[in-house]
Amino acid sequence: MSNVEANNNMNIEDIKNHKTVNKIGDVERGKAASSSSIPWVTVMVLVFALAALVAACAVAWVFWSWQTALVVLAILVVLYVFTYFWHWLWVAAQTAPRDLKALYCYIKILRLTGNFTKKNWSMPDIFHDVVKKHPKKICFLFEDESWTFQQVEEFSLRVSAVLKAYGVKRGDTVAVMASNYPEMPAIWLGIARIGGISPLINTNQTGNTLLHSINIAHCDFVIYGSEFETAIQDVKKELSDSIKLLKFTRRPLNLSNDTVKVVESSTDFTHLLETTPPAPWSLSEGEGFLGRLLYIYTSGTTGLPKAAVISPSRMVFMASGVHYLGGLNPKDVIYCPMPLYHSAGGVITMGNAFIFGCTVALRLKFSASAYFPDCIKYNATAAHYIGEMCRYVLATPPSPTDRKHKVRVVYGNGMRPTIWNEFVKRFGIKRVSEFYGATEGNANIVNIDSKPGAIGFVSRIIPAVYPIAIIKVDEDTGEPIRDKRGLCQLAGVNEPGVFIGKIKPNNPARAFLGYVDKEASDKKIVKDVLSHGDSAFISGDVLVSDELGYLYFRDRTGDTFRWRGENVSTTEVEAAISRVADQRDAVVYGVEIPDIEGRAGMCGVVDADGTLDLEKLAKDIAKDLPKYARPVFIRLMSSMDMTATFKLRKVDLQKEGYDPNRVKDKLYYFDPKLNKYVTLGPEEYEKIVSGKIRL
Repeated sequence: MSNVEANNNMNIEDIKNHKTVNKIGDVERGKAASSSSIPWVTVMVLVFALAALVAACAVAWVFWSWQTALVVLAILVVLYVFTYFWHWLWVAAQTAPRDLKALYCYIKILRLTGNFTKKNWSMPDIFHDVVKKHPKKICFLFEDESWTFQQVEEFSLRVSAVLKAYGVKRGDTVAVMASNYPEMPAIWLGIARIGGISPLINTNQTGNTLLHSINIAHCDFVIYGSEFETAIQDVKKELSDSIKLLKFTRRPLNLSNDTVKVVESSTDFTHLLETTPPAPWSLSEGEGFLGRLLYIYTSGTTGLPKAAVISPSRMVFMASGVHYLGGLNPKDVIYCPMPLYHSAGGVITMGNAFIFGCTVALRLKFSASAYFPDCIKYNATAAHYIGEMCRYVLATPPSPTDRKHKVRVVYGNGMRPTIWNEFVKRFGIKRVSEFYGATEGNANIVNIDSKPGAIGFVSRIIPAVYPIAIIKVDEDTGEPIRDKRGLCQLAGVNEPGVFIGKIKPNNPARAFLGYVDKEASDKKIVKDVLSHGDSAFISGDVLVSDELGYLYFRDRTGDTFRWRGENVSTTEVEAAISRVADQRDAVVYGVEIPDIEGRAGMCGVVDADGTLDLEKLAKDIAKDLPKYARPVFIRLMSSMDMTATFKLRKVDLQKEGYDPNRVKDKLYYFDPKLNKYVTLGPEEYEKIVSGKIRL
């Protein structure tokens, strides 16, 4: 029986037991059932029960008293409720503490956002309020440097002064491409103060991808770290002459006369900072709490990277959600090896510093062996992760320092259920606050009680409080499956579906800002969801919900998969490979490798005459694609299967994977030691799945 058929055969007892009830607002699946669909036997049972109830009360009143009749009535009502709603009562008893705690935190989030909405503060204004409370408190720890909140603000004021003198004004777009050092967020704070918007460029990008990211955001200026000089110079000739480039060379915290000077020029940002006094503090000249603050790049579901709009309200909502629901507090020292151009590190963790006054310890690049030693070094009490990081850390040899840290809570997304308990046990972590949310989306969820494997939950007893849901979609297209009325169908308990968040434009917590590109934004909105005229953000991520409402990540729909902590757009990779492979047909998809987070990229390429040079292919795609986007596996095919609408079919290829016992085509894998593609046979396959060959 299909899922749709099973849903149609849902009986009245399932509705009563809340096994299939899931709603957004006041819309329930049970509403779809009309009274005429109730079996006559059930009607007769209800009539008989009501008659028995009346008779019992009447007898008690006649032979005893009206007080006794009320007692009998109360007992019978309790028995009736327990008989017909025992499952719901059991669920409520199990989840009420969780749900009420979350409701309390959610109210605090709404009060915080409401306060900032009234003041119409942008992020520099919110940060200034924190600076006034404790100017000498440490904001950033980096290597052997300590930056106080006051020093961060002073640096950002210097940035504001330089850029204002350079002609930057409200509404200008000033991209920032810099590594994980304290100056990076301080730079965009300075930009925001004078009304600029900051696209945060992924520092892995090169070639056409980098060029696209600069152009899609309509950048007027690009501030880039000197460490990315080569990448910028490679695309400089293809950039518009109107885009001004400013190079920043990182120096020690206190710029002084005895430091090594950089070349003095009108485009040397470091020199300009050294020779310009900080601007006097003032309220932000930007678009306010609901306006544009940052652009965070995400691959979305198709095409090249898209610039997702982050407003101060969105940043506050994301950061405060993790802060309150994730168990953080303003006294925490947070260890963050996450890239600051992503929403996880650059919005959530930075938000905990800028909004709540937490201290953040930064690291240039993640190191598994240094993760907890760094936490010890900086006296961290909280740490940020992504799932792949946890697996790498767990793979390090056991050490006496494993439990010498002070970390009580780790938060992030993507911790695999298979390593969850082992990670917690080995490193003595008291709390794991797994969260979920798309950068461009309007809904975030958090695991508030360390339920292993869960990415959050939806309340079974008060579902209307936070309007999210899981809807059924077509496995091949990712499109919602609709009923006869044209409305979406909600997934049942343990039934896979796509996560959505209902859009309420006038509510900062529920607004959907989308991308800079309106057409791309429209593709992330589904209309006529559970009632005609409503709309919701559709994530493209497949989740499942258990009977207690805990949500678990299952997969991604569309043309995106996640690898090495990055979203990979299959259409972008397909286009790059086809371009360098003499326009051959290429289809890209993600495949699972046992015990490795995410999906490794695999590319099927049509090579009917056997002339494709794989060594040349590897070298050519390295010029345009970052490492995480380059295919790990190659499959050479004589032809390519198409759908009826001439789309490349990926589902069957993905199911076959890279197993040479199932695939008759030639298979190859990328050997990082040899830096080239080598033949993948049964022996190599067994070594890959057993972990003997690391990719």
